[in-house]
Amino acid sequence: MPPPSDDRLREEVRLLGSLLGDVIRDEGGPDLFDRIEAVRQASVAYHRDPDIHDTRSLEALLAELSLDQAVGLAHGFATFSLLANVAEDRASKRYARALSAEGARADTPEGALARLAGIGRTPEDARDVLAGALISPVLTAHPSEVRRKSVLDRITAVSDLLDACDQDDLACAPDTLTRGLRRQTVILWATRLVRTTGLVVQDEIDTVVSFLERVFLLAAPAQLADWRRRLNAPDLPPFIHIGSWVGGDRDGNPNVDATVLEAAFRTQARAVLRFYMDEVNVLGTELSLSDSLVGISDDLRALSEASGDISPHRAGEPYRRALSEIYARLSATHPVLTGLAAARPAPFAAEPYSGPEAFRTDLRVLRDSLIAHHGDVFADDRLTHLITAAEVFGFHMATMDLRQNADVHERVVADLFRAAGVCPDYLALDEEARMALLASELESERPLFSPYAEYSAETLKERAILEVAAGALARFGPRALRTHVVSKTDAASDLLEVYLLLKEVGLYRPSDPGACPIQAAPLFETIDDLRASRATLARLMREPSALAVARARGVQEVMIGYSDSNKDGSYLTSTWELHEASRALLDVTREAGVRLQLFHGRGGAVGRGGGSSFAGVLAQPQGTVDGRIRITEQGEVIANKYGAPDVARRNLDALTCGVLLASLRPAQGETFTARHGATVAALSTASMAAYRALVYETDGFVDYFRAATPIAEIAELKIGSRPASRSSSTAIEDLRAIPWVFSWSLSRVMLPGWYGFGSAIQGADMAELRTMAADWPFFRTLVQNMEMIMAKADMTIARRYADLVPDTALADRIYGALISEWERTRDAVLAITGQDELLADQPELDRLIRLRLPYVEPLNHLQVELIRRRRAGDTDPRVREGILLTINGVAAGLRNSG
Repeated sequence: MPPPSDDRLREEVRLLGSLLGDVIRDEGGPDLFDRIEAVRQASVAYHRDPDIHDTRSLEALLAELSLDQAVGLAHGFATFSLLANVAEDRASKRYARALSAEGARADTPEGALARLAGIGRTPEDARDVLAGALISPVLTAHPSEVRRKSVLDRITAVSDLLDACDQDDLACAPDTLTRGLRRQTVILWATRLVRTTGLVVQDEIDTVVSFLERVFLLAAPAQLADWRRRLNAPDLPPFIHIGSWVGGDRDGNPNVDATVLEAAFRTQARAVLRFYMDEVNVLGTELSLSDSLVGISDDLRALSEASGDISPHRAGEPYRRALSEIYARLSATHPVLTGLAAARPAPFAAEPYSGPEAFRTDLRVLRDSLIAHHGDVFADDRLTHLITAAEVFGFHMATMDLRQNADVHERVVADLFRAAGVCPDYLALDEEARMALLASELESERPLFSPYAEYSAETLKERAILEVAAGALARFGPRALRTHVVSKTDAASDLLEVYLLLKEVGLYRPSDPGACPIQAAPLFETIDDLRASRATLARLMREPSALAVARARGVQEVMIGYSDSNKDGSYLTSTWELHEASRALLDVTREAGVRLQLFHGRGGAVGRGGGSSFAGVLAQPQGTVDGRIRITEQGEVIANKYGAPDVARRNLDALTCGVLLASLRPAQGETFTARHGATVAALSTASMAAYRALVYETDGFVDYFRAATPIAEIAELKIGSRPASRSSSTAIEDLRAIPWVFSWSLSRVMLPGWYGFGSAIQGADMAELRTMAADWPFFRTLVQNMEMIMAKADMTIARRYADLVPDTALADRIYGALISEWERTRDAVLAITGQDELLADQPELDRLIRLRLPYVEPLNHLQVELIRRRRAGDTDPRVREGILLTINGVAAGLRNSG
């Protein structure tokens, strides 16, 4: 189905742009408005017909700007990008709904079930998969979201007004709609788009919890209820489990400690208990049924009679009395779990709930009584939705992960061994000696820690964090915290060290290792680590301690990292090595008698594993999904994919559909790998060689990167609570993957998403590559993601960033290599897809990219000029502000920049 007419999208963009223009004229003055409009028209003219119009007129207009005008223009274009994104998102939703209604989209429930039926699979098959499924988007605080929460709130308000117009003629009355939109536009225009102070971890916790509270509490239960209806499975367990790293991820973030982890659990609990109490309060106003008029169950009668509610106004109203008791028990639970009294305490005392199951049991008593005496009219109402929410979220709201670097663990273990007199120098031991010592200690009930010994601050900090984790599990139950991810894993001892530390706080017991509530999960993230992952995991699975935990749980979780492997070896090589490592890890877990649960560490940009989650799931090797997958959702992706309940619902459905199709499809993935794997392996080798020749082996490349991208300016954005680099080194190896990708995105090169592919394809069998792209989901997704990111690249703009490099010979040499490889890669993609231009077969995506680029390009040109001034010594704070505004605006326009 072709995308619908652009008319409505253009109307909404025109409406929002016109309102913004009026606000700029009124608030910023007619001169600023005229200059912004002149720049806009010049940019649009160039993009409509570059053969007639070039960028010189645009550059001349920007060169005339004063500093105040430059800041105002950056603010204006960035604001417009935010508003245009609202219209684009709504157009995408309309398109998705149209395709869903026709059953044309495989990433919708209707489309997925239709495709399953086409291959002979039944709804019962889907039900069986979901009954044992775990599908988990994990929200992280990785710093690629440049928009402040205040800005996101205004964007949501604008979207809500337009959505209401779709539903209600009164809301769509021109005066009503325009007045509401103008009010929000004024507020947005007058709101700082960039932060003036840095974030602390509690800010990140509050932001993530706001998404959990505002979006996921509504979307996830509704999605579960819908799948239960579709599959006629009213008792289908929750299969979507929202996760979070915020407050538990301390890898490279010295600001995360025990106090922060405790605050994360308490903040989540406050939000979910507030939701439950509000819902119970509303139900109390609704369920005014009198026992003199209706029958009730014995269980409800007992619950009502046990209530502490003695108000005469509710005498004879058993549902209200029961709900009063439930509210009171939630109110009593609140200080136990959060440390604070409820905002609206109950008027009488009650016992706190021992856990969420007791809360759900009470709610079910009400529901069962209503259905038994009044039928199915109460089978899918507010009470049922509340029960479903409690099933999904419990009292913990989101499952927290812990993450730490393996180097930290080994230092802490060495410190414990030293103080206990077990081993004077654990760090000097080889791997097998470490494994033998760790295995011996894991069999011993004796603790290592002594309150009378001296330990490093690092050891005490790590111990305190794990003590908080143990306390959270005791308060919230086993779903509160399930996994401890170990980054930089390169040996099995890295995982046994975690179990030893868990033993020290009573979570791992030598007498019953399978009862350990937290599983140590390796994170393989570099090319070398991925290639060694089979041997590392196989060695771990030979250890009785780790194997007992895996068999008790039924799975061994393994996290694979997209970002660092890409930075290591190119997009093609990273993607292939992840594919091959996944297959190898599946073999290891099968041999150990457990299932593999992969945790995909993806980012928003293609260079960090971004792109369609649905396509990404289908591209996984055969057997590696099997109903279970976890995926990180990072930075700007959280707001883009989960910014509103309906958008979140669509993305949760897409993830669910991907898991169902990947789990139930015919076993053909291994056939493709057997047939074409050698070809991709050869391409991967060539791609990595070309990539590393540029990035790691070209003299002056680091100097070029730091001069021809805004890497230095990104560090001033204050978008995260952790540093951009792992050390003070300027080496590429020590730079975090996020600013690496973000810098290339802002300078419009997009290098991490494509470099090396063109060189690798030289001399390849194009007929085979076309067959692979047509038939093999893995290769098709790889090419489509690369095509999308290349469509957002602009090597003409990239040339302007290259001009920032002081050494012109270096700039010409490196830029020459970039443009040559870009052209080779573009030609290769077109040859494989059989298209005349990029995205010819993806008209909706092409339309959306083309619509926004005329409004992004002026920001790029302005950014270059302001960076030039700043690096030349201009310390005027307006220069810095203008640069940060342009970064904000370009990121908003590109959408998946980090």
